[in-house]
Amino acid sequence: MCAMTSRERVMRSLNFESVDRVPKDLGGMASTSISAFAYPKLVTALGLPQRRCRVHDTSSMLAMPDMDVLDALGCDVVIIWDCVTNAFDDSNKWQDYDFNGRLSARVCDRSIFIDHPDGTITQPQRSSIMPPTSTVFDLAHGGNPLDLSAELPKPNLKQVKADLDKYFPADEYIKKLSLHCKNVRNSTDKAIFLNGPISLSISICLPGGLAVWPMICMTEPGFVQDYHGIVTEGTVKLIEAILPEIANNVDIIMLAADDWGTQQNLIASPAIFENLYLPYYKRVNDCIHQITPEVKTFLHSCGAIYDIIDLIIKSGFDVLNPVQWSAGEQGYMKWKDKCRNRIALWGGGVNSQVTLPLGSIKEVVNESKKVVDYLKQDSGYVFNSIHNITAEIDPEKVIAMYNAV
Repeated sequence: MCAMTSRERVMRSLNFESVDRVPKDLGGMASTSISAFAYPKLVTALGLPQRRCRVHDTSSMLAMPDMDVLDALGCDVVIIWDCVTNAFDDSNKWQDYDFNGRLSARVCDRSIFIDHPDGTITQPQRSSIMPPTSTVFDLAHGGNPLDLSAELPKPNLKQVKADLDKYFPADEYIKKLSLHCKNVRNSTDKAIFLNGPISLSISICLPGGLAVWPMICMTEPGFVQDYHGIVTEGTVKLIEAILPEIANNVDIIMLAADDWGTQQNLIASPAIFENLYLPYYKRVNDCIHQITPEVKTFLHSCGAIYDIIDLIIKSGFDVLNPVQWSAGEQGYMKWKDKCRNRIALWGGGVNSQVTLPLGSIKEVVNESKKVVDYLKQDSGYVFNSIHNITAEIDPEKVIAMYNAV
């Protein structure tokens, strides 16, 4: 088989067509990336020149991989994160910031950080904090406080609608994004992954938090339907305004991040998903596919979600990530067999909680080969580890993992 361009490789795989090799990703979407604290070590281990890493996700502290790093690892995907990208040098959009002396980096807006004498950094607008011993920002109670003695907090639906109207992007922004996407397309033959401006913000842990919202789904399903209806129609309006302007210049859209699983079980029942989520996901997926059938929609959903995979497929998603087959008791073979020729898998190449941090290089290589040999069957697969590469991972393991594939 003749060698393919990266874009051809990725898109053929997502269409369940034969490819010359397994397509690979690092950082195409936020949860397939690498910690900004691990990234400089990877650059050094690859024998590449050191540089300030670009930190685009300043909650999880993720680096935006540079093109020479992607090329060295054989990766096939570039990111558009709102109006920044790793496809070419857009240094005018970045500002130097050293994270209180801990990391030589660049960020889009250094004014959001406050450095404290003890080494702590805060982001007041997000109420998040990174102590000097941490490598990520966090929120009190994980951002999900729960007071069982109080009424369950619910959003004001009129305010939700007003906010959607208030923050609808101006024509100037849409033109800017369109030109940006066109410039990315013209600069690379890699597949282009769009993150940010088009997404459906409904989730089993939003609004109110992981403990609160599933209870509201059970006790007040009519309210949830009203809320999801308002958000969905706002998203459709957004898609109809933006997507025709960028459709020729993006390949995959990060449509939703909705973690339905714990390490062992679902957070909410399949019936909740089918009745309160599936119709709204399908409405948005159908809208995108009607405007541009070639663009693929992407769902990120962590945990033991095997029991709702059929419903995710019925929702119209093209791609499922992070393929956390290590959660629950099903394993990667059952995941692949359920998804085969029905929905593409993106990730799952190695267990990021056990094998990658705790295993030897040999164990990382062996697991990567074994898992990918099965997941790549009948195509429909893009390689990445299960979720982000965290700060403590040795770069030699990262290189070995990508070389093994």
